Amino acid sequence: MIIQIQILISGLICGLTLFQSAFVAPTVFRDLPEENRPLILRSLFPKLFKSITVAGILFLIATFLEGSNATIPYVVGAFTFLSGLICNGMIDATNKARDDGNDKLFATFHRISVLLTISVLLINLMWIFVV
Repeated sequence: MIIQIQILISGLICGLTLFQSAFVAPTVFRDLPEENRPLILRSLFPKLFKSITVAGILFLIATFLEGSNATIPYVVGAFTFLSGLICNGMIDATNKARDDGNDKLFATFHRISVLLTISVLLINLMWIFVV
């Protein structure tokens, strides 16, 4: 039963990430005027990262309740939780870099958040096939 909850949580994480990446972000950049983009992006990304963080915690709780001896589910939950926490924690610095015109710093923060988000997506897609 617990493994099914873990799979559901991973599916939720993958669904949120793919929806944000495949539909929301392209639509915002294609259809909104540039001056309105920050309003929607600064509203949505904190919600995405907080959702990933909470899902990581729930995944970890489910893993502890299961009493699993396998390391992988603990790694998946911890990595998901910490990545969401890091990405959410970088939001203010990322926004400040963008607002200040510090494109190099913005690009660095953005790259880190993209790499962590892609990693969370991949780890939540693949762990089921390894356990």
